[in-house]
Amino acid sequence: MNPDQNAAVSPQSLIQQLSWRYATKKFDPTKKIPSASWQALEQALVLSPSSFGLQPWKFIVVTHLEVRKKLVAVSWSQTQPADCSHFVVLAVRTQLSVEDIDHYVARISEVRNIPVEKLAAYREMMVGSQKQMAEKGLLSAWATRQVYIALGNLLTSAAILGLDACPMEGFEPPGYDKILELEGTGYSAVVACALGYRAASDQYIQMPKVRFPTEEMIRHIA
Repeated sequence: MNPDQNAAVSPQSLIQQLSWRYATKKFDPTKKIPSASWQALEQALVLSPSSFGLQPWKFIVVTHLEVRKKLVAVSWSQTQPADCSHFVVLAVRTQLSVEDIDHYVARISEVRNIPVEKLAAYREMMVGSQKQMAEKGLLSAWATRQVYIALGNLLTSAAILGLDACPMEGFEPPGYDKILELEGTGYSAVVACALGYRAASDQYIQMPKVRFPTEEMIRHIA
């Protein structure tokens, strides 16, 4: 059996697209992502993996121009939020609770047609892990790491579709939470991503990607 028979893109195409992508600094505000492509990116976010499958996140898609202009003011005056086609704010579940775990267990039961009672052992394992992380003060950091997995998935998916993106940490989370009405919801902005099409005037388009040599970054144990 050919191990690559299920590949949707060739190895060469994957590397080509990942080499093509860069953190776009200037977007063309006149170009908008087609609906079909955007729906695919939203599903890519939904399909992102997470530890236990708990999905401790919320993705806020901002297309309203006036709201995006407000976000610029709390994004260190970076203009990507206003100039891009779609702006995604990735928010973390600030206090993952047993209720959140039960919500997930109920969803497993629904999707896989498994009685909740048969998921008791898995539930107890997740509850035990949640309690242990909470007691050690590690729960927030753990949940935040899951959000970054989703960000990476979004960036790769956009590149494969030939769409530009710029991940952004340079903003004031409290300002984002206020503008996006996240205060009191149990979610808080962690990182964001502008998506759309690069402007021809972006000076970074022609700059070569700077990465350390492969042999310096990867160690093989065969």
